[in-house]
Amino acid sequence: METNDRKDIVHLDLDTFFVSVERLENKSFIGKPILIGGTSGRGVVASCSYESRKYGVRSAMPMQRALMLCPDAIVIRGDMEKYSKFSNMVTDIIAEKAPVYEKASIDEHYLDISGMDRFFGCQQWAHELRNKIIKETGLPISFGLSVNKTVSKIATGEAKPNGELYINKEHVSPFLAPLSIKKIPMVGDKTYTLLMDMGVEKIATLREMPIELLSKLLGQNGVEIWKRANGIDNTPIQPYSEQKSISTERTFEQDTMDIYMLNRILVKMVEDLCFELRSKEKLTACITVKIRYSNFDTHTQQKKIAYTSFDHTILEVVQELFQKLYQRRMMIRLIGVRLSNLVYGTQQLNLFEDTTEKVNLYLALDWIRKRYGVKSVGKALS
Repeated sequence: METNDRKDIVHLDLDTFFVSVERLENKSFIGKPILIGGTSGRGVVASCSYESRKYGVRSAMPMQRALMLCPDAIVIRGDMEKYSKFSNMVTDIIAEKAPVYEKASIDEHYLDISGMDRFFGCQQWAHELRNKIIKETGLPISFGLSVNKTVSKIATGEAKPNGELYINKEHVSPFLAPLSIKKIPMVGDKTYTLLMDMGVEKIATLREMPIELLSKLLGQNGVEIWKRANGIDNTPIQPYSEQKSISTERTFEQDTMDIYMLNRILVKMVEDLCFELRSKEKLTACITVKIRYSNFDTHTQQKKIAYTSFDHTILEVVQELFQKLYQRRMMIRLIGVRLSNLVYGTQQLNLFEDTTEKVNLYLALDWIRKRYGVKSVGKALS
């Protein structure tokens, strides 16, 4: 008898999403190598077409290097507001049909459709949803359907471009076995290199390793990687809800005019808010600064910016707004910062303007904060 704990998880991923959106608006881009990202001399590739990948180009590569590999590529700076609009169109279609869904990033969703096969096949349901998305948005999209998030995501990767793949419970093990360990979502470049140096290239080899050895090598991540290599992933679908803003305020025990202290607090506020943004894989396009004087008069200044989650960009605007606000030279009772107009977007989406070195700096700082705590590292004031 079939148990009720069976899961049917769909992973939907828009193919070369940024490129596909640009091609919708400019048909002459179809079939040509496209690079989207920073257009300055030290910019980075945020997304690239399959045509450019044939030359060895990949996301997060310095733009200059990408153009050396593929000199005929068309370079587009990118427009996060436009991409967010198309992303929301896809989410709206999914929300209309799916019982439970999670928006994992700007271009991918997980759906839990467990039990729907009682009424009609899960594979047919997912197929019809994919066709509806393609018909209504014009965007190519792939899906994987299987027993959990990990296997479904890997299946989507194998279904690309613009395809679909169903892996039932009995076929999970033979499906994963011949694939590269790089296919496992948790295996990054450093882990991949470490395991390859040990002669571990295929998932079949990885899952035969003693779990104790992987734990010793990689800590808890090693245990999780071993589980996923064996098709085990109990991570639940996180029901989607759009957070519109994040903010922080500080009310002083004693009113102050200490500009150095106020600036130091604003820096810390920005660091904490930006770290939260990046941890949740979100970007902001609107910054608000608030001050309350000792007589309780409250004033705010707001500015819209290009989508980002980087401290240096947001801090510059926060300091500019604070200077505009603080004109009365009265004692201050409260200051606050709010980031709004939030959209989903990973580090990669910030690469339209920022250099490889700056992106890597933030990745390193965030790693330190996650490992040693949010107060472990911060900006020094001159």
